[in-house]
Amino acid sequence: MPETLTKIERRILDYLVDYLKLNTYQPSIREIGKRFAIKSTKTVSEHLQALADKGYIERDPSRSRGVKLLDLDLEPATVRLPYYGKIAAGRPALLRENVEGAFAFDPDLLSGSDNFVLQARGDSMEGMGILDGDFVIAEPVAARGLENGDIIAARIDGEATVKRFFSGDGQIVLEPANPDYAPILVQEFEDFSVLGRVVGLFRRITPAQTASVEA
Repeated sequence: MPETLTKIERRILDYLVDYLKLNTYQPSIREIGKRFAIKSTKTVSEHLQALADKGYIERDPSRSRGVKLLDLDLEPATVRLPYYGKIAAGRPALLRENVEGAFAFDPDLLSGSDNFVLQARGDSMEGMGILDGDFVIAEPVAARGLENGDIIAARIDGEATVKRFFSGDGQIVLEPANPDYAPILVQEFEDFSVLGRVVGLFRRITPAQTASVEA
């Protein structure tokens, strides 16, 4: 088991980890010194040797960047998915300038790192458990890759919508999951594109919602 680190050793180790995540190589001794206002390269080398002696890194003294991190998982613990607040008219539909933020997820909950997030509006899909204000997670997919009954996010005349997809007899129909709403015949709209297939959702619970739940 590695030995306990001093405060400066921990800060340097954290810096090495963060630097490697952003680059494909480690910082040089001079870069480490500059980061922590250590003027002596000998002092920096001594801190690195202490990290090596305690089992956190391996060093190659003959190389300026000769540091190898040991027993550290540098794989991201979460995947950040873009949240689109608006859907662009025309093509492409999902423009980077319309990304309003990002949400971090455990990758085990996703179908891929290219998933994205939209917010459902209205109650047309309440029969499928998708409520107004829910955030849906979608995976990119072309219309030809869909099956009847799939829940999709689509763009119609510059607006995003979440509906069930059905195709047959040369027609595409988007069906709501609420009898108060009529199905949408896609051919009646000039601007239509499939944004993705819905693979999950999450919901923020407000105090008012929790108060209304009966035990």
